Amino acid sequence: MTTPPLPSPGTAAPVESLPAAGSMKPATTIARGRVHAEQANKRVRALLGGHVVVDTIRPVLVWEGPHYPVYYLPAEDVRATLEPNGKIARSPSRGDAVRHDVVIGGRTAPDAAGTYPDSPIPQLRGLVRLDWDAMDEWLEEDEVVYGHARNPYHRIDILSSSRQVRVEIDGVTVAESTRPVVLFESGIRPRYYVPLTDVRTELLVPSESSTHCPYKGTAGYFSVQVNDKVHEDVVWIYRTPLPESIRIAGLVCFYDEKVDVYVDGNHT
Repeated sequence: MTTPPLPSPGTAAPVESLPAAGSMKPATTIARGRVHAEQANKRVRALLGGHVVVDTIRPVLVWEGPHYPVYYLPAEDVRATLEPNGKIARSPSRGDAVRHDVVIGGRTAPDAAGTYPDSPIPQLRGLVRLDWDAMDEWLEEDEVVYGHARNPYHRIDILSSSRQVRVEIDGVTVAESTRPVVLFESGIRPRYYVPLTDVRTELLVPSESSTHCPYKGTAGYFSVQVNDKVHEDVVWIYRTPLPESIRIAGLVCFYDEKVDVYVDGNHT
């Protein structure tokens, strides 16, 4: 199935005019309230109902905000039908987005795509923005990617440590370890992962919650019950993390912002 012609009153600038992904840190541009775009070279696919919605080797990474980029895809590489639904989403930086339903193989993802035929950013005019959560799966090359597109400026370092880590909740020590694994992630405070054997596991209450990270994989959660109170989702675990984060497999991390974590006696 091919995509019908998209409204494109203006000529899109060639994506070759964009900087290569990872070559120009976007922080300054984003701080000034402007959109930053870079040309990526990964093969990117999105799936819906077992059908390939898009398959491209020319994705564009667009920073709409400061934290991570969004994929914009060449319209000619979209295999689904994009049906305009009459909605317009306005953006002061990107211009008006014409909203579309995505239809393929008998499946419809309502209001799941946007195009920018009159964008003040010429490189966006021939591209399609698919809503990430509206698709069943996203792949970079042949690997599933979780949560959002990977940021070429984002880094993770995982290091073994002998620092003493102690976790308290409501004055009760629930974990204590001298063999943590410390995860340093761009823009995020260090996270201290400890073995389950260094945790008072009788206080852990399994949770149905989960979150997805493109760098670490899927995390499961525990709540903690102390002093007759349940503290919801304050512990997470990556049981089968992605290869680059395999060193935290099976370890648990406490949510520093919600509990009291002490490292070498100092409150984090």
